[in-house]
Amino acid sequence: MTQPAADDRDALTRFLLQEAGVRGVRVHLEETWRQIRARAEYPAAIEELLGEACAAAALFTGHAKVDGRLSVQLRGEGPLRTLFAECTAAGTLRAIAQYEEGMPVSRDLRELGENALLVITIENPGIGEREPARYQGMVALESDALADAFEAYFRQSEQLPTRLLLAVDHQRVAGLMLQKLPGDAGDEDGWTRACALFDTLTPRELLEWPAETLLRRLFPEDTIEVMGSRPLRFACSCSRERVASMLQSLGEEEAMAAAAGGVAEIRCEFCGQQYRFDPEQIGALFAPRPGLEAQPPARLQ
Repeated sequence: MTQPAADDRDALTRFLLQEAGVRGVRVHLEETWRQIRARAEYPAAIEELLGEACAAAALFTGHAKVDGRLSVQLRGEGPLRTLFAECTAAGTLRAIAQYEEGMPVSRDLRELGENALLVITIENPGIGEREPARYQGMVALESDALADAFEAYFRQSEQLPTRLLLAVDHQRVAGLMLQKLPGDAGDEDGWTRACALFDTLTPRELLEWPAETLLRRLFPEDTIEVMGSRPLRFACSCSRERVASMLQSLGEEEAMAAAAGGVAEIRCEFCGQQYRFDPEQIGALFAPRPGLEAQPPARLQ
């Protein structure tokens, strides 16, 4: 079995099909996916959806202007309540799913309920005097597969023809995204030709082929310009400071109540890290600090 080269795993690669006027992104996750899976055990259908969401979140950071973080979220009314995957500009990923245990879960997104939503959020930090920027797009889930739902999202929100293939197995996750360049870039049948070639790619090939092999075999007659690549890895943005800010946002009475048993224990659902605060430490969070008035964030992120 062909394996991606060592430096080709856990990586994002951006490329351009010059004659066709098509841009693309390829993502491959191996150790990153192992780290995410190690945090919780999920039913097979949820694990597959979570892997696809991870690949998609990473793919979109190669397409959109992301200086902070980009997240993909499914919100449902069925056994699968929430599925969340996030990729940052630094190439770190984390993901989580919440579901009703004991209930059968389907891969078919149409079974998430008639009010189910697909949400893509981009959060960019403020620079200098510029305020932090947050963009959020939503689309109703009318497709049975996640890749089809994302393609519908791009048709509606950006009005750009887009193709996605997402692949998951127990060891790896991969994704490929093609998008027609705005305007009349490329030859007359460039997008049609690229899509026809895209449709010949199988999920197994996407998982197994290194980026160079994938692009060479899939687009043998096109001039391919690799625009750049960057590593991807699992990491969580939780910290003791963020948890302390979250406790401050609760107010002193509620924060002290959390330590009624002698200590407040807060566990990050993304990475499993435990944070412990005793009553004295919680009290110190609310002690007056002369000359310092800071508003804590509303929630832990």
